[in-house]
Amino acid sequence: MFEYINVMVRISNLELLLALRENSRTPFVGLAKRFGVSETAIRKRVRKLEQDGVIKKYTIEVDTRKIGYDIDALIGVDTRPEDYMDALEKMRKMKDVKCMCSSSGDHMILLECWFHGSAELTMFLKKLKGVDGVTKICPAIKTETIK
Repeated sequence: MFEYINVMVRISNLELLLALRENSRTPFVGLAKRFGVSETAIRKRVRKLEQDGVIKKYTIEVDTRKIGYDIDALIGVDTRPEDYMDALEKMRKMKDVKCMCSSSGDHMILLECWFHGSAELTMFLKKLKGVDGVTKICPAIKTETIK
């Protein structure tokens, strides 16, 4: 019991989460060495974070250009409030939408979409404009991921 308490003090959940976010494939042994704790302590902490719903899933970061997508766009979308839920459902089903978030910032909805070129982006924006209730579309093309 005493060793477990010391481990809890030595490494914070935030430090562990940031390390996993940097590279979720880092072996537990490597994390244990990095934080100066046992591999078992890391394994138990990660399992607890998973069970508590803090860690929802493990994912990857994709270099979209290397798989043929020249455009990685972030698209802000606004809708009429009464059409919001229906518009969300229609956008959720669009194959080009890789990530969709509700937002309280400049736009109600944020989409991440990948396109092979500008013609595909233009076609998608026209399709998006045709969704009932959409009032504003603001695309931005990611040029470089810095962090």
